[in-house]
Amino acid sequence: MATVALTAANFDEVTSKDGIVLVDFWASWCGPCVRFAPTYERSSEKHPEITFGKVDTEAEQSLAAKFDIRSIPTIMAVRDGVVVFAQPGALPESALESLIEKVQELDMDEVREQMSAHRKSAHGDTAAEAPAKDEPAAARG
Repeated sequence: MATVALTAANFDEVTSKDGIVLVDFWASWCGPCVRFAPTYERSSEKHPEITFGKVDTEAEQSLAAKFDIRSIPTIMAVRDGVVVFAQPGALPESALESLIEKVQELDMDEVREQMSAHRKSAHGDTAAEAPAKDEPAAARG
């Protein structure tokens, strides 16, 4: 599967569906972004069941701001409409494949429960911590 250009107009529609969406925040002037692109494209061909999206941060500055993208490339994983991973830096192919496996293995009921508990604790209730922004829930020990 080829990658999909994500824009402010289609981002929510694409990422809110069931399934996995990987998002590559990039720019044409970014050397690491350009070097990561073939790895991302190869992975998209290996995983046709996953949507691989790309956000050009120059053209889509509002999306970059919405997600507080400060360094590119930044890889984000969305599963069933929930952001479960976000991390700056180009990933080697093996790390990208490992990320995909971990996102596929997530128990989304557990993730939603953790998110709910985290929201409650943020409002003064006691609850378990939500997964770290840069670590899929499945990666925690």
